[in-house]
Amino acid sequence: MGYQFLAATVLLLHLGFSAFVVAGAVLVVRRRRLLPLHLAAVAWGIAVEVTGAACPLTALENRLRLLAGTAGYAGGFVDHYLVALIYPAGLTRGMQALLAASVLAVNAVLYAHILRGTWLHRN
Repeated sequence: MGYQFLAATVLLLHLGFSAFVVAGAVLVVRRRRLLPLHLAAVAWGIAVEVTGAACPLTALENRLRLLAGTAGYAGGFVDHYLVALIYPAGLTRGMQALLAASVLAVNAVLYAHILRGTWLHRN
């Protein structure tokens, strides 16, 4: 199995994890057992954004790209893949705080609906 393929697989895993962090509460409606996993993922995502820490998946992807003979990238996953979609300029600490607050707000709204039973009665 080629390193480039493995790097692409890590990238897809990272994208999936990021989507789960933002909107995984929607899955919790149907699969309650995902609740602890989702809350842990949200906490991790917020912590990475607030502290500016590097996600281990970014380091793994970069390492695999280097082993494949291609260039890795500087900065984190959000910097490299998502900033161009979200922001026209570079990612700042203030923007990271805004991302963390957005993740928290989206999940608070989703869980408020779940706790109120809004989605439970629709399904």
